[in-house]
Amino acid sequence: MRDTSPNLSLRLTAIPRLSGGERWRVEGMRSLEEPCFLWFTKGQGRITISGQTRGYTAHNGIFIPKGVMHSFEVGAQVFGTAVFFGEDGGDFLPKKPIHLRIRDVQAQQELNATLDAMQRELDAAQAGSLRAARAYLALLSVWIERQCLRLGDEGQNQSAARNLVASFTALMEQKFRSGVGVGDLARDLGITPTHLTRCCRQTSGRSAIDLLQDRRIFEARKLLTETKTPINVIGASIGFTSAAYFTRAFQNRTGTTPRAFRQGG
Repeated sequence: MRDTSPNLSLRLTAIPRLSGGERWRVEGMRSLEEPCFLWFTKGQGRITISGQTRGYTAHNGIFIPKGVMHSFEVGAQVFGTAVFFGEDGGDFLPKKPIHLRIRDVQAQQELNATLDAMQRELDAAQAGSLRAARAYLALLSVWIERQCLRLGDEGQNQSAARNLVASFTALMEQKFRSGVGVGDLARDLGITPTHLTRCCRQTSGRSAIDLLQDRRIFEARKLLTETKTPINVIGASIGFTSAAYFTRAFQNRTGTTPRAFRQGG
């Protein structure tokens, strides 16, 4: 059984390594227990954050706060660096997701130099290395702040639909394990399920139930691969009222049963 406790230390990871050869680990709806910054240097794809889907390409920087639901495509040509802030993510970081498209070559070089220096300090593991890496992390936060002021964050000019879907995904992240349905979440938001789904389709191209099921099935996959928890217990822990219902929903989403998925088949 793998250790499932989160590694909340400051670290940098090449974006292609995030999937570990299993694309569902980045392409399924999930959230992290720490802030994250994605810096794409090659390739393109789509990223969904708080229920809003956008395209990304090379020289895009994306900040994702702790606990924010997201997913993104990682094709064979995609490369870049993911910075996980761990316990070093403090009050100096943004409170909302940010998507920056960096066209200025000097700004790109500044960021690359900061990330390279941070990685060197972490690799050195000598006296003062962690303190130095945290200093570069502070410089990264300043870089993000300055780029937001210079370029304007795409996420700041939010439409009513985007605000509503962001509220929906935040509420979903809190309650998806309890078995709530789209109707329950819509009622909590003071709207109809029809209006909620219309807004979800407008911002992400997906229905509200699709986003909810994607989040649940990601969690199921994670528990199936990283724990030995019985399958029926996993289903119940993410809101499925019966083992049969869980198996059907899992198979509809993945093309295989929970048992076969756990066995690697």
